[in-house]
Formats: sequence, structure tokens, C-alpha cells
Amino acid sequence: MKNPLHILFAILAAALYALSAPLSKLLLADLEPTMLAGLLYAGAGVGMGVVGLFRRPAARQAALRFGKSDRIYLILMVTLDVAAPILLLFGLRLTSAANASLLNNFEIVATSLFAFLAFREHIAKRVWIGIALVTVASVLLSFTEDGALTFSPGSLLILAAATCWGLENNCTRMLSTKDPLSVVIVKGLGSGAVALSIAYLTGGFSTDLPRILAALSVGFVSYGLSIFLYVNAQAKLGAAKTSAYYAVAPFIGAGLSLLLFRTVPGALFLVALAILIAGTWFTSFEIRRTADRRTP
Repeated sequence: MKNPLHILFAILAAALYALSAPLSKLLLADLEPTMLAGLLYAGAGVGMGVVGLFRRPAARQAALRFGKSDRIYLILMVTLDVAAPILLLFGLRLTSAANASLLNNFEIVATSLFAFLAFREHIAKRVWIGIALVTVASVLLSFTEDGALTFSPGSLLILAAATCWGLENNCTRMLSTKDPLSVVIVKGLGSGAVALSIAYLTGGFSTDLPRILAALSVGFVSYGLSIFLYVNAQAKLGAAKTSAYYAVAPFIGAGLSLLLFRTVPGALFLVALAILIAGTWFTSFEIRRTADRRTP
């Protein structure tokens, strides 16, 4: 039986993550992409670390326990979580927040293809249709809006970020038996520390305290708290159903971006949006249907 509270958790998780694109676009006016990427993940790691202090003693004792076999996946997870946000934020500098939000849907394609190629995971026909539609929409969103059939560098960087996150999702999947909050803390603190080090070494480090606190807050809400709610929803709804509800995140992000920046979408954007909605429906419908069949 579906729990309305946990469905709300899944949708709220999507809405909080959706804030990241428009708010990051604003912060990029004062912070370099590497610095901002580090702060976003550090905010998630520190924030979830504080949340972890309020857990039951037994849960705290089980936290942060990883075996030798987990090390390769932890290293890959952190490395990809450094590359992905830096690529995303450099891309976000060159394209609109609405475009960036919708292009995040390509993560579905990347995750599915890596799961199919590397882990031989079965992909249903409806999901293949959804993947094809999301890919077509992503290509359309990658074209510049000046009428010429040239690709936007910003959009290509965001697609590269989504590809990194798709591979990272499959690495994180290999840690699914571990404490979820611990994985988020390692992800946030590890990736945040590496990205901040890169910012320092490349001259992109900032000591602007108000902007730093703002970025940490966005990271805590859009990355940390969003994942925390997602994990709570997943515990009751299951991974498949939760991911289906979470699929609304890019559309919420695009809507918020259009309102915040008072942007009028062009024809190409609207066509891509329609195709993307269809593609997301195909993948989410199949995920929910499969999950319902497996529910006793």
C-alpha cells in the first residue's frame, strides 16, 4: 500500500534538488565553478554529518563502515562527483538554468546504458523508447537558439556532467548494502574537499564568507537534504517507485528557472520539452509498472 507521506518525501526531494540549477546560476556570478562545486558537496557532507549525530546510537555505530572491496567504488564515486558538478557549473555559465535543468534528464540515459553495458542489466522495450526520446530531446536542447544547427558548448558540458553522474550512479549502486547516510557523507566531504583543493590550486578559491555560506546552504538543501528525503522515501516505496516520482525534478527546475530569470522559452525549447515529457513518461511508467508487479 502506498504511503502518501513517503510519496510526498520523494516529490519534495525532487523539488529541493530542482533548486540547485537556478540558485547555482545566481552564485556563479561571484564564485568560480570549481569553488562552487566544492562548496555544494561540502554543504551536503557537513549537513548530513550533523543530521547523523541525531540518529540512534546503533545506527551511528554502523555508519562509515566500508570494506576493502568498497574502496574502488568509493574512489570512483568521489572522482566522478568532482568532475560532474564542475562540468555542470562551467556549462551553466554558458547556457540558461532552464536548459541545464532539462538536460539533466540525460542522466537517465547514461545510467541505463552503463547499467546495460557494464552490469548486463535488462532494459525493457518501453525504457528503450524513453531513452531514445530523452536522447533526441537532449540533442535539440544542445543546439544554439540562433537558428543555426550548431551545438552549444554549455549544453555539451552539461551532457558530459550527466554522463559522469550516470556512471557514478552505477558505482554508488555497488555500495547499496552500506549505510546510505554514510555514503552521502563520504560523497559530500570527499568530493567537496577535492574540488575545493582544485579551486585553490587553480586560483579559483574565494574567501567571500556570505557567498560561501550561501553555497554551503544550497548544497545542504539541494544535495544533502534532498538525498536524505529520497532515502527515507526509498525505504517505504522502494528504489524503482521513488526514482519514478523523482523524475519530476528537471521539470520543476526548468519552471523555476524560467520564472526566476523571466525567460521566454523559444520554439526549440518547447519542442524538446514535449519530447522530454514523453520520454520521461515512458521510462517512469515502466519503472512503476515493474515495481507494482514485484510488490506482494
